[in-house]
Amino acid sequence: MDKAAQLYRMVTDDQVCPYGIKAKHLLESRGYKVEDHPLASRDETDAFKAQHGVDTTPQVFIDGKRVGGYDSLRELFGIAREKGGKSYRPVLAVFAVALALSVSVSLGMLGSLGVRTIEWFVAFSMAMLAMLKLQDVEQFSSMFIGYDLLGRRYVPYAYAYPYLEALAAVLMAGRVLPWISIPVALFIGTVGAVSVFYAVYIQKRELKCACVGGSGDVPLGFISLSENLAMIGMALWMVLQF
Repeated sequence: MDKAAQLYRMVTDDQVCPYGIKAKHLLESRGYKVEDHPLASRDETDAFKAQHGVDTTPQVFIDGKRVGGYDSLRELFGIAREKGGKSYRPVLAVFAVALALSVSVSLGMLGSLGVRTIEWFVAFSMAMLAMLKLQDVEQFSSMFIGYDLLGRRYVPYAYAYPYLEALAAVLMAGRVLPWISIPVALFIGTVGAVSVFYAVYIQKRELKCACVGGSGDVPLGFISLSENLAMIGMALWMVLQF
């Protein structure tokens, strides 16, 4: 006997509930035959919510019993998403994409992997992290000042940091103007490394890292420190090259 579910979701001329679409897909992917009930107007949606005593749509019913919305459906299937909490996922995603890009560019342009692959990996990582910071410099600077030793004493540095990181990254990617990129990367990397080490390992404070911008919830720690160490290493390597 086919498994069946009833789905009530808002589908109007100017708005289609994305969670309703996702709930339908999730049910179908689990082998359910979905009896879809689009709610075609705001009045119809409000009437449905009042009838069932719920505040939101979509709503899923299985075997005549209300399961709830999309999050409840995920929980039913054992795939409930975690809300809140700290995670290294944002910065690890940046590193993974940067690595994939550097490998792709190396193989496509050079035909092999080598030193340039590592250089591009660091430069691409810096560039993407800077881009995330630049999305909201005000929020980034507020988090950054919480632990950066120089930013705490000279606030304009906190605002300038994302631009300096982006500048160093772009120049290093093409080995352009090393007399600018090297001192910039060496300076911000060293200050950052000392600041993170002091806050985490000396003061033992539990803080959010501003490395992926102000919206991230990445714990300040070794992975945060690695961004700064990579900049220092890249700068010292380029000193040897030039």
